[in-house]
Amino acid sequence: MTSPLRTAVLRRRIRWIVAGTIAYNVVEAVIALAAGTVASSAALIGFGLDSIVEVLSAAAVAWQFASPDPEAREKVALRVIALSFFGLAAYVSVDAVISLVGNRAPEPSPVGIVLAAVSLAIMPFLSWAERRAGRELGSASAIADSKQTLICTYLSAALLVGLLLNSLFGWAWADSIAALVIAVFAVREGIEAWRGDACKEPISVLTGERAAHEHEH
Repeated sequence: MTSPLRTAVLRRRIRWIVAGTIAYNVVEAVIALAAGTVASSAALIGFGLDSIVEVLSAAAVAWQFASPDPEAREKVALRVIALSFFGLAAYVSVDAVISLVGNRAPEPSPVGIVLAAVSLAIMPFLSWAERRAGRELGSASAIADSKQTLICTYLSAALLVGLLLNSLFGWAWADSIAALVIAVFAVREGIEAWRGDACKEPISVLTGERAAHEHEH
């Protein structure tokens, strides 16, 4: 059982992590959307939109933990996170398919390559810190938000590969494939976040409590 003092420390830590995540992702979104528009890159635009989704997700958790009783707001926070995932997946999928079947060939984007590499270095740390605090606190929404941040790591890798293949070999289709990878991850995590508040059992799975309990037995 977490003591009241430890609970207060963890809640404050989550608020700081969320604030840092929001600040970074606002900058990331602006750069990615601008570079994606210039290069007509579905993957870069999708990555920028994912950054906006991360801001919405983190903002939902910040709103939750601004309350004296965060648990009372957890259901709404999880719903916001899930819906933002689904919206991202829908837009990116449509844009990637249009790019694949149309005549829009994305241009190489050095700015996008650098951005993806930087995100690949930063996002794992933010995700780990929030998930660790969320697990100890038993917060499903904090863990769901940390998974959203972790997705950014995977997406950074997919984006980096797609942009490099297009830049080095002229494989324009790699950009759209990278965008579709982003969409698949978004759908999967959106479903997990949506189910997170369905009943006590999914939340115990999400926070790791079930696994710990089964290990003890």
